[in-house]
Amino acid sequence: MTPNIENKVVVITGTSSGIGEATARHLAGHGAKVVLGARRVERLEALVSDIKAAGGQALAVATDVTNRTDIATLIDASVKAFGRIDVLINNAGIMPLSALEALKVEEWDRMIDVNIKGVLYGIAAALPHMKAQKSGHIITTASVAGHLVFPASSVYSGTKFAVRAICEGLRQEVKDYNIRTTILSPGAVKTELLDQISDETVKTANSDYVNEIGISADSYARVAAFVISQPEEVDVNEIIFRPTAQQL
Repeated sequence: MTPNIENKVVVITGTSSGIGEATARHLAGHGAKVVLGARRVERLEALVSDIKAAGGQALAVATDVTNRTDIATLIDASVKAFGRIDVLINNAGIMPLSALEALKVEEWDRMIDVNIKGVLYGIAAALPHMKAQKSGHIITTASVAGHLVFPASSVYSGTKFAVRAICEGLRQEVKDYNIRTTILSPGAVKTELLDQISDETVKTANSDYVNEIGISADSYARVAAFVISQPEEVDVNEIIFRPTAQQL
């Protein structure tokens, strides 16, 4: 078991695949009690079964992060089942990359709803509990795209720049409550994220690139475990990590 992870109650959104799933498995393996939120309930239940079979503790709650009530229910389920919430990992996100001139306005709206509002709703649900406890840790998945813009990433990058700004503001505001905040910005990671791209040319170019140099979702899980495991007086605020071969 890793110090400062065992017995912590960790709520993770976007856990039906990719980074969220890998992080749930990794933290549960280190003794965390994980509460998992995502829309694909069958996958959540299968993941919970796997974690329990390995001796861990896990709970699944059907969650659409664009629905504020769903996220409140997810957080409340954590408190009801385990008595508290120690860590929230705001991980749910989508990345339907496209050029602005393609005018995929519905995809823009969806990215704003999931990537920005979903994070805000998570903060809104978790913060009152953490303030009452005088402890907690809010981790949010941003992206290398939240530090730079590349072709077809304008709106996606905009959502991730916004997330970084929101979480920096949060960091400054919660010091009196002993709450830690971390932004994790991964580069090219092999997940299902690219499947959401509807522009076939953009999808092919990005898929080829990620398939060539991308790292596994476990890389995020290890970084998340690192920041959680730090002593309570240590607040790791932001980490960028990429494949060694990634230039941008």
